[in-house]
Amino acid sequence: MSDLKDQILGAVTGDMDIFKKIASKIPGFKGYIERQARRDSDKLLRDTMFTRFRELEGRVSALQREFIEAGEIGYVDNLEKSAIKLRTFADRVRTAPRGYSSLFEAVKIGEAELAKLYEYDNTMLTMGDEVGRAIDNVQASVGTDGINAALRNLETVSQQCVEAYDHREEMVVAG
Repeated sequence: MSDLKDQILGAVTGDMDIFKKIASKIPGFKGYIERQARRDSDKLLRDTMFTRFRELEGRVSALQREFIEAGEIGYVDNLEKSAIKLRTFADRVRTAPRGYSSLFEAVKIGEAELAKLYEYDNTMLTMGDEVGRAIDNVQASVGTDGINAALRNLETVSQQCVEAYDHREEMVVAG
């Protein structure tokens, strides 16, 4: 029976690639790889958010140019406030420290905190859709009595993005 067990074990471990063999022999290596995968996922997510929000900021800048060309200079400042908030949010997302805790970081993030971070990340991605709708609303409101309300809404939604990032960052620091 022992021979059969050794044969099966040999067949199973013989089929493992070198990476799995190393991982199976080093205590904690699997956890290291999982943390690295989370850091890589975090970077991909942040790059995606950065790109999305810079695109949204670009839409706001295009609206500013349209207002200038139409002689509606009074709305340009309102749009600039939103553009600055979106740029600030995007830049903060992009320049945030990479990943979710490494061996030597002062702030350690456990699984429960990580789940909350993912909730914040999902919220921030959803906010991109809200900003897009707010920009659409401004475009649809050009030349109507609703333009001021649409501009205020865009600024409010843009500010909420910055605040959501602040809350996420506070949670990371609190550990």
